[in-house]
Amino acid sequence: MSAGDTRSARTAPPAAFDEGAAGGGSAQLVAPEHRPRFDTLVEAWNDRVQRDADAPAIVYFDTTLSVRQTDDLANALAVALAERGVGHGERVGIHLQNIPQYALVLLALWKLGAVALLLNPMYRGRELRELVSDAEPIGIITTDRDVRQVQEDIEGTEVRWVLGTSESELQSRHDPRVIEVGATKSIPRDSDLLCLAHRYIGQPPPQVQVRGEDLAFLAYTSGTTGPPKGAMNSHANVRAVTSSFAELAGIMPGDVVFALAPLFHITGAVVIGALALTERTSLVFTGRFNTDVAVSALREHGVTYTIGSITAFNAMMNSEYATAEHFSTIKTLFSGGAPVPPSTVARFRERFGHYIHNAYGMTETSSAVTAVPPGTSAPVDPNSGTLSIGLPLPGVNVEVVDPEGHPLPPGNQGELVVTGPQVIRGYWRKPEESEAALPEGRLRTGDSAIVDEQGWVYLVDRIKDQINVSGYKVWPREVEDVLYEHPAVLEAAVVGIPDEYQGESVAAYVSLKDGHSARPDDLISFTRDRLAPYKRPRTVEVVADLPKTQTGKIRRRVLRDQHTEARTA
Repeated sequence: MSAGDTRSARTAPPAAFDEGAAGGGSAQLVAPEHRPRFDTLVEAWNDRVQRDADAPAIVYFDTTLSVRQTDDLANALAVALAERGVGHGERVGIHLQNIPQYALVLLALWKLGAVALLLNPMYRGRELRELVSDAEPIGIITTDRDVRQVQEDIEGTEVRWVLGTSESELQSRHDPRVIEVGATKSIPRDSDLLCLAHRYIGQPPPQVQVRGEDLAFLAYTSGTTGPPKGAMNSHANVRAVTSSFAELAGIMPGDVVFALAPLFHITGAVVIGALALTERTSLVFTGRFNTDVAVSALREHGVTYTIGSITAFNAMMNSEYATAEHFSTIKTLFSGGAPVPPSTVARFRERFGHYIHNAYGMTETSSAVTAVPPGTSAPVDPNSGTLSIGLPLPGVNVEVVDPEGHPLPPGNQGELVVTGPQVIRGYWRKPEESEAALPEGRLRTGDSAIVDEQGWVYLVDRIKDQINVSGYKVWPREVEDVLYEHPAVLEAAVVGIPDEYQGESVAAYVSLKDGHSARPDDLISFTRDRLAPYKRPRTVEVVADLPKTQTGKIRRRVLRDQHTEARTA
């Protein structure tokens, strides 16, 4: 695919086909070019307020907030935050799980032209302090029980204030599976987020001109290739995704979106939070993820769309409580943030009657840039056995390049490069890193991929995770996908470990489904007829759980480090 080949993967041939087919084929997403109606999230939200003031906007267990009620609270919060120095371009850290206050704070910040700094609520101590020191937010919003700890962790930084809020507010069900009884801590009223909101109800926020190039999110990368870097996601970046992805997913006014992916991650922030708020749907929250609470919410609130990591869907399959009835109102399910094995998709559809559609994106692309269209079954690459991550979204151009950056023809494996309106302009205060990763606005993803003749993209693996066995290249995902076919395997991770004879050898770590058992030798034997000899795991270790990020990505690097430490000891 040459640099001048406008046939590149963004315009797929126009033939939709049955989701229940064996897979493969071509499909048209939406128009090859797509321009959002509004340049900013504020404009899109204000238009919704004018159109749908009495429609439901936020649902939290037994409470529903209308669009008007949501806007009133967001306006009041904007007034309160402005009095605390929040203005255009200022960063405010959000250190919360998936609760309604998250959406209210986002709207309040955007109305002020301020920036939402996404902070993992599990971060403590050094992890939190490093991000805060780099981003220099004026304030942080966390749960009431974490206010004191956060204040200690960030002491000496530029942060001027910390506000708290309770996960038990805005509902009265108090489900003990996700709302810790007695966890609420007393904090001063002038440090309580919702107390402040009610104090300023009815007051209009300052009038601020917000432009498409202004930042909506500052989201930090996971740090897999060095220290975390702040991706500067603008309003225009985010609108490019929310508008085109909503059209792709067939999201309509009145649809119900479930906050499955965490909003502190770019996937949840954009294709759940920002999408639901600006595309005239209601947004259902249930706090931190609990499998049974989540599937109950799907049925209770008539959820039609959600996106989450494959580990969340695995948890649902591993639940004795979850049934097909819980998914009866679902129109479309997407998985993003971690690779999806073909066997997992097949088992999920067999049990619940719904196909999990792949989507792919990065923090640097403001979430999704490719996705499998609804009504379409993703093809599997015949050589690598990899399930496609979809077709490029409208306006997105993808190509595969060799190590020197030269474009490769369809069907060849190389590094995935992305350009389009979703791609950020750079990293926060890191011009050199920005230029290295985004030369002339072309994002070098660091992912090894294949694009076929029809435009389907196949993500083989992270380039840095490739295993070299006696000069032969092994991609962990190919081995993992075979292990996922074993009926006892819940999750699998494959890494390369030092080998004096071969340079590296393949090591696998697996966790098992409840009520199942398998010995390491059994699992090694299982791969014998399915993989070339050099790809087979030399060792398999069965573990209770695999290390993951808060967004469900399995942390292969942790497993490699653990092996090195054990060997040294």
